Amino acid sequence: MKYLHTMVRVTDLDASLRFYRDALGLEVLRRNDYPQGRFTLVFLAAPGDHSAQVELTHNWDPEAYSGGRNFGHLAYAAKDIYATCQRLQDHGVTILRPPRDGRMAFVRSPDQISIELLQDGPALAPAEPWASMPNTGSW
Repeated sequence: MKYLHTMVRVTDLDASLRFYRDALGLEVLRRNDYPQGRFTLVFLAAPGDHSAQVELTHNWDPEAYSGGRNFGHLAYAAKDIYATCQRLQDHGVTILRPPRDGRMAFVRSPDQISIELLQDGPALAPAEPWASMPNTGSW
């Protein structure tokens, strides 16, 4: 058995691509539009590592999704968690659990999917503004 991907339903594909692609830095691997089924699939992965993919499923007919927190979270390793969090903030993303410990942070997608960011390798030394930044909301 081989892990293929995680599917996340999204309500606004453009907003989700701005989050996952532009702010989080994932690469779009492929996009498939299915007019007969009235949905679009977009597969993304971390640059250089296509083994763990996220499938964004956008149903064209409006549908309310709740319980993003029930899903759990997606987790990604970051080469520099501080630089990653800064890039997310620069794109208007709120850092819900800042990387005060130089190791872990949480943010949410536009559809409230929790995203865990972990420092790849040993934790970085605590640094401002992250070390004194409080938590915001829930993750």
